[in-house]
Amino acid sequence: MLKLDQAHLSLGERHWTFNISLHASCTYALLGRSGSGKSTLLNLIGGFIQPDSGEIAWQNQTLLQSQPAQRPITTLFQQNNLFEHLTVWQNIALGIAPNLRLSNDNSHRVDTVIKHIGLDGYASKRPPQLSGGEQQRVALARCLLRQKPILLLDEPFSALDATTRNEMIGLLHTVISDIRPLVIMITHDEDDAKALNAQVLNMQDTSVHLATDSTNS
Repeated sequence: MLKLDQAHLSLGERHWTFNISLHASCTYALLGRSGSGKSTLLNLIGGFIQPDSGEIAWQNQTLLQSQPAQRPITTLFQQNNLFEHLTVWQNIALGIAPNLRLSNDNSHRVDTVIKHIGLDGYASKRPPQLSGGEQQRVALARCLLRQKPILLLDEPFSALDATTRNEMIGLLHTVISDIRPLVIMITHDEDDAKALNAQVLNMQDTSVHLATDSTNS
């Protein structure tokens, strides 16, 4: 279980206090108006910002002393965070080897995940040579390769056309089925939540509560 207990943060005139418990292997969608704290919550969980007080814990172990790379978390950012000077293969391999020095077994894992997401033949290409949907596939492949128990999704479909969006939803279903992570997704579209069978978390007045009409994945 991922638990935020009185996790308080002040940024200028904005203040948030998060009290929430999220179950492992479940999928949640964060909905709410701009400024309600959706990105703030993801950044707190991911370790990109620290709360002023309170606790953030995974399986009863605090995360507050852990840097982002040390947390049991991988994040699929809206902008993909791909390195344009690196190949598809190298961008994916960064998920398990920041120095790109891979064992034979790990190299085989990269090759396998490239095929798994339908990018066979793209390994030597670079991000500027890819479409937006293909770049998103590369970023998702990196998440799949890391196999962390928590997956954070920052509006993963917002820049995609309808066809590519449906393809990405299908791929995410595969990732969720294979790895069974706790998934937390920011979205402005309730259809995205329904597509991933996500339980809805409504962000209101600096707090989070579970929607009563949502279902677990």
